[in-house]
Amino acid sequence: MPQPEKVLNPDASPQEWFGAELRYWRKRHPGLRAAQLGPMVQVSPDVISKMEKGQYRCRYDLAERLDAVLETGGVLTRAWGMVFGDADKKRREADSARRGPVEGTLQVHEGRILGRDTSVPLPGSLPPVDRRAFLAATSLAAITPIDLARLVAPAAPPELPKRIRPTELEQLRLIADGIHRWDNAQGGGGLVGDFASRSMEWAVQLLSVDCPPRLRPEILGSVARLGIVVGATHFDAYAHDEARVAFKVASECAEEAGDWWLRAKTFSFLARQAIWLGDPDEGLTYAEKGLVRSDRLTPTIQAMLHSARARAFGKMHDVQGTLASVGAADDAFAHSNPAEDPPWMAYYDEAQHHGDTAHALWDLAIHADQDPGRAAERFTTAVAGHSDDYARSRGISRTKLASLVMAKGDPMQAIAIGHKALSDVGRLTSRRAGDDLKELRRFAAEHRTLEEAAHLRQRITTTLQA
Repeated sequence: MPQPEKVLNPDASPQEWFGAELRYWRKRHPGLRAAQLGPMVQVSPDVISKMEKGQYRCRYDLAERLDAVLETGGVLTRAWGMVFGDADKKRREADSARRGPVEGTLQVHEGRILGRDTSVPLPGSLPPVDRRAFLAATSLAAITPIDLARLVAPAAPPELPKRIRPTELEQLRLIADGIHRWDNAQGGGGLVGDFASRSMEWAVQLLSVDCPPRLRPEILGSVARLGIVVGATHFDAYAHDEARVAFKVASECAEEAGDWWLRAKTFSFLARQAIWLGDPDEGLTYAEKGLVRSDRLTPTIQAMLHSARARAFGKMHDVQGTLASVGAADDAFAHSNPAEDPPWMAYYDEAQHHGDTAHALWDLAIHADQDPGRAAERFTTAVAGHSDDYARSRGISRTKLASLVMAKGDPMQAIAIGHKALSDVGRLTSRRAGDDLKELRRFAAEHRTLEEAAHLRQRITTTLQA
């Protein structure tokens, strides 16, 4: 028997008033529970429950999705500015006052480190996805993914197709490829993230459209691929609930399609997200789930998953486990044959492999007093191998290399590397890259007597504020 919902007190605070308003509009849809509404707007059910109780700070883009699904006429979006917008402004002003002016004039390369305050408190682990909830009809109509302007601000929603055709499959592939390119070159924030969210809404609705049996595995695989790249984009923007939802959709579609390669890729990303969020044990579990029936995976995909295992062990400061996993990843990658891999694995080249394994070795060098040369050599290979199409990966690898050298080697060399990293990272909308810069700033602060280190710290601060 379901528990009765908590009585709300909308007069207690503006945030609780907003939560009560959300519940009011949800209740206008008879039978719609918070657990059902969450997946419909690409967040966990727990987020909706906490928002209604005034315990969770709503983002503007989520207010927009709630307005669309609940057909409020824009009430929540308009209310957002009054409830949260002013608080944002005051917090930024307070932060600025605490920081004080940055001394000196620093040239910043169009700093777009992902907008401040775009993340919200994480509400805990996401429960298993109810596919039927995802497929529930909503007031959000399908979108035409190749029309970017209309996608972001559609004048009138087009109709869903009456039957899946090869056209929809091709659109899904094109959109997945596009988001993957933009995410790697620019980061997952801003317009890229918005485009990804709307594309995912469209794709999820396609799963409920009549589909010829011969095309069913293809539509499932195409949605799984899109879910992976959308999840990766949200992960980079620290929209972690949305990322989990996209990854869960991808894993379910891959399982149903019987696509072991996409299944493995999904678990690789779930592993990396868990590790990034401070749960390497869960990350290790995901990576090992991905390696189930590794005989069905290409050597490149196996290398990708062993690299994820290495990163989990590295965060645990488990020297033996990390080195064994890096060795397994190297052995698998030595047998890679791009002709055997799916096209979407083309990104996992020598640069990517060296960068992934270097992250694991970085943790050993910093926290377990292991040889920093191994990580430094791999980061150097990654930086040299990444083209402008993978500016984020190059920037992150260069930033981690600078931090490593700053902590364990010549600080002047680290400062030079750090300035080069800023030339890449300053152009990105990537929260992950921004956090790596903050880490480099902390390491640079250990060299207080170096004027050059102070200048690097100032430039990092200016870039992060821009």
